[in-house]
Amino acid sequence: MHIVSLAGGIGGARFLRGLRASEPAAQLTVIGNTGDDITLFGLRVCPDLDTVMYTLGGGIDEEQGWGRAKESHVVKEELAAYGVEPQWFGLGDRDLATHIVRSQMLEAGYPLSQITEALAARWQPGVRLLPMSDDRCETHVVIEDEQGRRAVHFQEWWVRLRASVPARSFALVGVDTARPAPGVLEAIEEADVVILPPSNPVVSIGTILQVPGIREALLPKTVVGVSPIIGGAPVRGMADACLTAIGVETTAQAVLELYGSDLIDGWLVAEEDEGVALDDVRVVARPILMHDVAAATEIARTTLDLAQELAR
Repeated sequence: MHIVSLAGGIGGARFLRGLRASEPAAQLTVIGNTGDDITLFGLRVCPDLDTVMYTLGGGIDEEQGWGRAKESHVVKEELAAYGVEPQWFGLGDRDLATHIVRSQMLEAGYPLSQITEALAARWQPGVRLLPMSDDRCETHVVIEDEQGRRAVHFQEWWVRLRASVPARSFALVGVDTARPAPGVLEAIEEADVVILPPSNPVVSIGTILQVPGIREALLPKTVVGVSPIIGGAPVRGMADACLTAIGVETTAQAVLELYGSDLIDGWLVAEEDEGVALDDVRVVARPILMHDVAAATEIARTTLDLAQELAR
């Protein structure tokens, strides 16, 4: 079986770990969000790709859900002593190696897809990990504060401001001319089913769907998604702030409608959200809180069973 999954960061990575465990013989291709990517201290950082790679490769900080396990921050402390900005985004010493290798390879002319493959060769995540595009796309957020209306990088809004300043809108800079990375459209074409994990529907899954050609390629496929909202609240993170910014309610129903019945064939929601419905979409209510690997595996199994049933 060939499964394709679109994924953001922590929620997507933990779901994918369960999906891999639930169907170990499947060929699993993961298309990762790169809208969160940012250049810091001269290094190119790809948070979502790295979170998937570290989580599936056994190197993630399990408590945080991001960054490396057994991390130290000597370089961060030294940069702060020099007064180097930004100090609101810290890179761990172990994590720095990944960004140095990536940045050197980018400087040498390698595309991000080849670099991601090279990095994953160390971690052996058990999936084929592809960036959504080799072209540079960055999510920026329009905010209004005491400095007036301005645009900041998504990471500044998310990490430094903790999404406390309301977003007026999102802009994915570079997406208009971006192309899907090599292998992305081919993987979708060959997929038996496509899974959307409980990643942020606006700035993770939604970002991938903005790359020209990707959403269109998904439309004829069997696509099943897992709601990132339980009982009117995000499972983790600040997806509610993102949904509010685009005028969408923080409910499993509203996220399903945001994706649309042209894209989604099946939708897995929490038991407390039973009653969610949309024409031409099969909605199933089950426990969907991924409190450990076993729970994530069970949720993934239910999602995949639904996808296979709908694909027949």
